[in-house]
Amino acid sequence: MELKSENRADGSLWRGRIGILRVPGPSVNGRTEIGEQMNRIVGVIGGGQLARMMIPAAVNLGIEIRVLAETDGMSAALAAVEVGDYRDLATVLAFADTVDVVTFDHEHVPQAILRELVSRGVAVHPGPDALLYAQDKLLMRERLSELGLPVPDWARVENADELAAFLAEHGGRAVVKTARGGYDGKGVRVVSHAHEADDWFLALAEDANGGALLVEELVDFRRELAQVIARRPSGQSVLWPVVETVQQNGVCAEVIAPAPKSAGRLGEVAADIAQQVADGIGVTGVLAVELFETVDGRLLVNELAMRPHNSGHWSIDGAVTSQFEQHLRAVLDLPLGGTELREPWSVMVNILGGPVEGSMADRYPAAFAEQPAVKVHNYSKDPRPGRKIGHVTASGTDLDTVTYQARATAAIFQD
Repeated sequence: MELKSENRADGSLWRGRIGILRVPGPSVNGRTEIGEQMNRIVGVIGGGQLARMMIPAAVNLGIEIRVLAETDGMSAALAAVEVGDYRDLATVLAFADTVDVVTFDHEHVPQAILRELVSRGVAVHPGPDALLYAQDKLLMRERLSELGLPVPDWARVENADELAAFLAEHGGRAVVKTARGGYDGKGVRVVSHAHEADDWFLALAEDANGGALLVEELVDFRRELAQVIARRPSGQSVLWPVVETVQQNGVCAEVIAPAPKSAGRLGEVAADIAQQVADGIGVTGVLAVELFETVDGRLLVNELAMRPHNSGHWSIDGAVTSQFEQHLRAVLDLPLGGTELREPWSVMVNILGGPVEGSMADRYPAAFAEQPAVKVHNYSKDPRPGRKIGHVTASGTDLDTVTYQARATAAIFQD
């Protein structure tokens, strides 16, 4: 499907083609679209809540999931779990021998291990060539820029002098990020002086591999959005509606689906950007493209996540096909499901921190009695300040009502 619009001289909102759905013929490995020898055991590296939320979808599809968890007792312990170090080649190879396809709960598996898996014929989705750009923010910015996609003004900086030069050219304030390892606000700083990143520069200098920091303009944005897309190895892709995300201390607190006032041109542009990212770097599985909607009417790519993402959790209860079922379909190269909303609005609120005393389950009687229409998802994590231990989703025809229902329910689980 192609949707086109006029080019704008003022540059407001990025334009181009938009591929909403493409259904190709046979897959690249020669199977028919359904696949006579469909793989049925999915191995997930990482035992967090994303792996946990794949389990109900797998049960419904009759697919077996096995998880390589970092430690005992992680969220995904509901599935067959092996505990081991995802940074150890022998451990990962032994795990891969027990499954038909390998996918991920996080993006941290080293490239050398990923490439060894591929060299041995293991199906890995997303593959190392795509995951590279989720693992390294500098490489991500370079690749997105090569593809002509809209990103904040940025630079690679290796010392305070280079950072000072960027600050001088961008109004004296900027965002500095570590290239690797940052998430949920970690590895990100807003700075107004070059020496505010001295500790990071020192750490890089002491690292045998060296490296650099990513510095970006401090974007004047109206709100943050996320566009989630799923793509099969054989090329078919589908998109959910673009959503609005609300951040709290660098952590996603709420998601509104669809993003208010996103029908039409804004939604088309967000979908177009995600499609170009997915095709341009060859992502297989679910991809979340986090976006800034700027005050001057542009959309800029902020971050990428090549796995189910917090911005898509609402789809479990609010869409025809959840991101978790879709991810399983995609990595198995099965036809993808519908992404239509079940209700006009869905609002997801994360439960951050949780109760100081007791567990989430202790609050069930009050939550279920007060808000019987709200869906509660418990990650079986110990409460800790700022930690995501679960989420709730409310859906319905009135945005104000479902927002109140979701927030009120989440509040019951917090002290």
